[in-house]
Amino acid sequence: MKHYLTGAVSGFAILASTAAFAEPQAEVLHYWTSGGEAKSVAVLQKEFADKGGVWTDMPVAGGGGDAAGTALRARVLSGNAPTAAQIKGPAIQEWYEEGVLADISAVAEANHWADVLPASIAAHMQCDGTWCAAPVNVHRVDWIWANAKVLTANNIDMPTTWDEFNAAAEQLQSAGIIPLAHGGQAWQDATIFEAVALGILGPDGYRKAFTELDTETLTSDKMKAVFDQMRIMRGFVDSNFSGRDWNLSTAMVMNGEAAFQIMGDWAKGEFIAAGQVPGQDFLCASTPGDGFLYNVDSFAMFEVAGDEKQQGQSLLAELVVGEEFQEVFNLNKGSIPARIDVSLDAFDSCAVLSSQEMNTSSENGSLLPSYAHGMALRGAQAGAITDVVTAHFNSDMSSDDAVQMLANAIANSL
Repeated sequence: MKHYLTGAVSGFAILASTAAFAEPQAEVLHYWTSGGEAKSVAVLQKEFADKGGVWTDMPVAGGGGDAAGTALRARVLSGNAPTAAQIKGPAIQEWYEEGVLADISAVAEANHWADVLPASIAAHMQCDGTWCAAPVNVHRVDWIWANAKVLTANNIDMPTTWDEFNAAAEQLQSAGIIPLAHGGQAWQDATIFEAVALGILGPDGYRKAFTELDTETLTSDKMKAVFDQMRIMRGFVDSNFSGRDWNLSTAMVMNGEAAFQIMGDWAKGEFIAAGQVPGQDFLCASTPGDGFLYNVDSFAMFEVAGDEKQQGQSLLAELVVGEEFQEVFNLNKGSIPARIDVSLDAFDSCAVLSSQEMNTSSENGSLLPSYAHGMALRGAQAGAITDVVTAHFNSDMSSDDAVQMLANAIANSL
């Protein structure tokens, strides 16, 4: 049986006014462990404490969240679910279908979430018409980051086509600079792959391939061209890339060891945390092509027993979507607020560009969920795609074989 939170929650004053209540408690499972991420989650911890709450932190290292997902499943199966866990996309609905998520509609309705969140973002947070998760931000995935001084020294502009990227990379390689900082982990391979796919397939082709799983698109000549470009990209990474964490790749760009990184805008949080200035020390641009791939961090709320835990859950949900946290958190994290009513005056030029292009993409139908970051597909299908991408990236597999393997892998995962 699902546990349902009852009563409107606004400003938490309603709950706090009853002296009989114990202090709100929340055990929060997340995978924000790198420099910029840790600084960001500390903001939420402080807000929670300032409201009288007791926060128990359960960080699980691993940028893609796979390790955190494993830890969460173990907790839930043992009957000891955390108050909240960092989950996103269709995985929220998967947990709901297992009957373990709480209904936080009282919080959402009292704080008017439906009025301040984009409809596409809000849809990810709802389960059969109820609210079951709270969005933290909107990340853009399809970014290229660059060391400004390295590009200037080599008379290179930020590439606007994949041919321009390839030419720049070859020039950098000849100059003894690693063109592309990359960590050889499956989710990072997938991040580059979907950015290349969006640019080559276009928004409609991306949608057909990675949300509709259209076999004709998956085996098309354009998809072969995507794998051709991935083969070229493989030649632009250094020999020590295997297993490297994403933030270490960001550091390579910071120190000038590498020129470019293709990574979501959580990478910007690393640059900012290191005191670097956008437009001066590092550059940002969308990867070549049209469209915007989004990744929304969120907290799903699990069924918990005990007044103090339920109060903690209510307080946490309210704070996560609150204007203050949405601004301060995203300034640290590198993302933009999920709320549409938060001023961007304090945000940097990369964030403003992200917001502008998100709005444009939303209007023209090219605002698309990231497959690589768990927004577009359920785990089995996304995993099937990524397995093929990584197998291709780390072998001499032909593009013809890759597209056929891709179609077969998806068919077997359904």
